[in-house]
Amino acid sequence: MTPIIKLERISKTLGHEKVLDNVDLVIEPGSFIVVRGRSGVGKTTLAKIASLLLRPDNGRIYFRGEDITDKSDNYWSWIRLKYIGYIDQYYRLIPTFTVLDNVELPLALLGVDKKTRREKALKILSKLGIRDKAYKYPSELSGGQRQRVAIARALIKDPVLIVGDEPLSNLDEETSAIVLKIFKETIKEKNTGILLTTTDLYYEYNADKDLILVNGKLQGNK
Repeated sequence: MTPIIKLERISKTLGHEKVLDNVDLVIEPGSFIVVRGRSGVGKTTLAKIASLLLRPDNGRIYFRGEDITDKSDNYWSWIRLKYIGYIDQYYRLIPTFTVLDNVELPLALLGVDKKTRREKALKILSKLGIRDKAYKYPSELSGGQRQRVAIARALIKDPVLIVGDEPLSNLDEETSAIVLKIFKETIKEKNTGILLTTTDLYYEYNADKDLILVNGKLQGNK
């Protein structure tokens, strides 16, 4: 099986600190991978590299078997738009857009007609329990509600890869359980690969790979 993405001997230095040191990570279709670690150890850096938002200092990146390490920023942007759903722990919603507009945005950029993308957006918002917020603006929502909007936006285009950088950190226990259920349904139904980072060192995610990032290196059941 060809991996969705393969990170090979990835290193990254931020400031004077080497946060990733020869990291290898393979995300296959239908797999659920959790990377744990304390705040500041480099989980966000790893998530951004895996979602093609940040280039490593060294190493190779393969997407669906193709070495894209030296491809242009525009090529990386196209892959992100078409194939990758990224969930930021700080939401990154457009404040002047309604919830519905924020969620629909990836499909609008992909040229999907308004009726189709609206129906899909409302369906996802319903699954996440915030359909009644569709015509609200981000400033009118709680932190947990904004996070659910960001999750809906990542899911709407049926990406082959979902990368969530602490996507459950602003959610209560009940909503976290709903989101995890949706993630696992997506893996089963769409054969999507999911990478989730977390500061929670103890919660049982029942992941295919459960790793911890320590001193720039991944440890665990690779």
